[in-house]
Amino acid sequence: MTQRQGRVARRTGETDIEVFVSLDGTGDYRLQTGVGFLEHMLSLLAKHGALDLTVRATGDTHIDDHHTVEDIGITLGMAVRQALGDKQGINRYGHALVPMDEALVLAVTDISGRGHLAIDLPLPAARVGNFDTELVEEFMRAFALNSGITLHIRLLSGRNTHHIIEAAFKALGRALRQAAARDGRLTDIPSTKGVL
Repeated sequence: MTQRQGRVARRTGETDIEVFVSLDGTGDYRLQTGVGFLEHMLSLLAKHGALDLTVRATGDTHIDDHHTVEDIGITLGMAVRQALGDKQGINRYGHALVPMDEALVLAVTDISGRGHLAIDLPLPAARVGNFDTELVEEFMRAFALNSGITLHIRLLSGRNTHHIIEAAFKALGRALRQAAARDGRLTDIPSTKGVL
């Protein structure tokens, strides 16, 4: 069975990003983004999603992290979409309910071809270290729209901002892993339309 891989390079006036992803990986990751907190979250996404993931990014972080974080979301989404190919034989749907100490986050995915984000993830603190926490939603939106995945993320409980964000990335990884997995009983596109 062929490995489902995506490789995307994206350069703008603000960022220069290269992403490689294998949906059939083991959770191996190599990250060099200049945004330490995002690297921590991407490592969790890779490990819990069983994705092999390489991200190399430079950006205008002397201004702030916004462009780099959003553009990594865009590029990773594009690479995942590429890796999914025609989506033949995949489960299509995935969900995960992940605790991180007092935090509990639900992520639900539909590899529908129609990128959409529905997020209810209130974050108590505006910053975790040097990281602007409003960028979590920017990343998730960029990823969902560019991967063609409908993504719902809900906070069910939690007070610690780091824990909430960590649970969200772990839940996304696990939900994506479930949705992208091949089901040996399925031989066609999991849609009555015949296309996703």
